[in-house]
Amino acid sequence: MTLLASFFAAGALQFAFEKATLEGKITICALLVLSLFSWTIIITKIRQLYIARKWGRRFSEAYGATRDPLEIQRKKEDFEGAPAYQLYLRGADELEYHLRENTVVVRGSKRISTASFEAVKVVLEEAASAEAIALEKGMIVLSTAVAGGPFIGLLGTVWGVMETFAGVARANSASLTAMAPGVAGALIATVIGLLVAIPAMFAYNFMVTTIRAITQELDGFAARYANQIEHHYVDNRPLSEEIKVANENLSERILTAFGRHVPPPPPDPQTQI
Repeated sequence: MTLLASFFAAGALQFAFEKATLEGKITICALLVLSLFSWTIIITKIRQLYIARKWGRRFSEAYGATRDPLEIQRKKEDFEGAPAYQLYLRGADELEYHLRENTVVVRGSKRISTASFEAVKVVLEEAASAEAIALEKGMIVLSTAVAGGPFIGLLGTVWGVMETFAGVARANSASLTAMAPGVAGALIATVIGLLVAIPAMFAYNFMVTTIRAITQELDGFAARYANQIEHHYVDNRPLSEEIKVANENLSERILTAFGRHVPPPPPDPQTQI
């Protein structure tokens, strides 16, 4: 523990940074910038995923208590922050449009055709993809920090060691006292690289697992939502029944146009002889 404490002591880090070469200091500055972006993404994504989980559970409970797929929208309930709610709104808006513009009346209730339902399903798929992309936004920064941080630090270390050995060779002095400052200044780049990569690695693994779970729940909700829309609002009558109803409606319109008076057939001339 004493060795670990002395290793991370501010004096040791300060000494190593002061002895680092110009290339090493540039490498360290690049790692600090990458760390700044990495921690910004970590804090932002943790907050985003927390809100998504919290409001996602509330929306799931509210939707599970409904029977009509449009009930939540008609009640003007708000679950802002839940990815499934954003998908729900997109699907509800598209369904309302087709119920208004492409209505199919079945036994006095408004329905939509199969073609309109396909359009609603396309919107649901697009919304699910958009929410998944929004959840994954910024994760490339963490993966870059995990993969690139140690290598950037290693580059600074190798460069610093190379400069140290070149200086020793020029001075014709191979003592430990002459080499130690340069080696310490070179190794700090690797230390900073690992300090950048390790938190990013843990955060990345946690967030990827959480995002994958939310995305799977989103796909499941989209399938469930589409199934309930089909049961409540899609005209799934057999073709024979649709033809029968269409003929009845056509007959009704013809009778209405003629005032429900059908003229008698003309007399047969042969019967009048």
